[in-house]
Amino acid sequence: MLTIASRVDVMNRLGRAMADSTRSRILLSLLERPGYPAELARELGLSRTNVSNHLACLRDCGIVVAEAEGRRTRYEIVDAHLARALTALLETTLAVDESAVCLDPQCPGQGCCNMEGKA
Repeated sequence: MLTIASRVDVMNRLGRAMADSTRSRILLSLLERPGYPAELARELGLSRTNVSNHLACLRDCGIVVAEAEGRRTRYEIVDAHLARALTALLETTLAVDESAVCLDPQCPGQGCCNMEGKA
């Protein structure tokens, strides 16, 4: 059972992980698919060392896991529950932007995509 102290620790680790724009970009990429440091560096226009340092931080925060594959290391979001939670957080955050398109066709929100034309 999570105590208040452990919940605060979880929130702090998530906040630390997402507070940096480079780590956020890496997380967004890993939400799409697992990645390798060299590929992430190319894709994001960063140095491999920079990406590796940020991946180490994300791993230490408990957000990503590293799996050795021969001489390469594959990184991915630690589990599907966290991936869904991060995606939901992103979609929820985007939903407050009036110009953003809602991604959830079942959304009951006022003015949302499935509410257009309904009173």
